[in-house]
Amino acid sequence: MAVKSSTKKRLMELGVKEELAHKLADDANMDTIKKMSANDVATKLGLKMGENELESIMDIIREQAASKRRRPTRRVEMKAELRRLETSIPLGEMRFNVLNHELVPLHELVAIDEELDELAPWKLVAPDIDGNPRLRRELLPKILITDPSIQALKEALEKDDDELRAGWLNNRVVRVTRRSPSAGIHIAYRLVVEGN
Repeated sequence: MAVKSSTKKRLMELGVKEELAHKLADDANMDTIKKMSANDVATKLGLKMGENELESIMDIIREQAASKRRRPTRRVEMKAELRRLETSIPLGEMRFNVLNHELVPLHELVAIDEELDELAPWKLVAPDIDGNPRLRRELLPKILITDPSIQALKEALEKDDDELRAGWLNNRVVRVTRRSPSAGIHIAYRLVVEGN
């Protein structure tokens, strides 16, 4: 026979004497104890029906069983309260900008006319059919246009320029500058894509 020490401890915290908690937790967890009838508890503890000690233990057990049933309704009320709060939060200019967070590296959009010069050292420029230099965008690592940092960058740039056409950010190059204790400053380039 094994005594469930966590159940025994919980019963003692609720006000059951140690020796009775030890007997009650013998091969039983709290869920099993909550389902026991008064006769089962009396038999297990060696008490007689109607004793004050048995009645106080049964009150504790009933209270624990009832408290578990009440919890879900409280959660539902909390979810409804959270939903009400979410709908009342203004989204205007006070929204959180992910780019301002200390853990997010600096994201900058590379100007179209500077892309060739910036990526030439990494051998990402090759001649096209006519012999003109072409940026080999397919070799760049991708970043989705739905990425929060790209969305924040897009919103900031669109605020300054109202004449940008739809999909203007697709297939553009972003420079990501990270600060690292071991590498100093690390620069990476990503290609903005709409999907995989």
